[in-house]
Amino acid sequence: MTTESGYTLYHPKWYRHPVSVWWWLSSWRYMKFVLRELTSVPVAIFSLLTLWQVRSLANGPEAYARFETWMSSPLAVSLNVLIFVAVLFHTQTWFLAAPKAMEVRLSGKRVPDILIVVSNYIGWGVVSAVVAWFWLGR
Repeated sequence: MTTESGYTLYHPKWYRHPVSVWWWLSSWRYMKFVLRELTSVPVAIFSLLTLWQVRSLANGPEAYARFETWMSSPLAVSLNVLIFVAVLFHTQTWFLAAPKAMEVRLSGKRVPDILIVVSNYIGWGVVSAVVAWFWLGR
């Protein structure tokens, strides 16, 4: 009998094909995926701005007036336009990815992708209409 187990002291090196940092630029599908992930940052900034607005509203009229003054500055308007475009892109790509991420079955049959996407857009439209109804004063 031999006492050697056949293991090497160090793990052999695997061959790894060198991949550029910019691999995602080679295909529009990869680019959309990475851009959707990157647009999570503007979504978070939008959420923080909303929380800041609620805090200013809770702190009284003077605090809210300061918030409105800052939000009407050219820098804030530009930032909000960029955030709006990023959030629209994020939402659109997220809704299109939803049927691929989750398989919905009714009575054992798969719900078509288009129904899931359309239901997401309908839900978004209903919520937007309710918010606009309250915001515009009924």
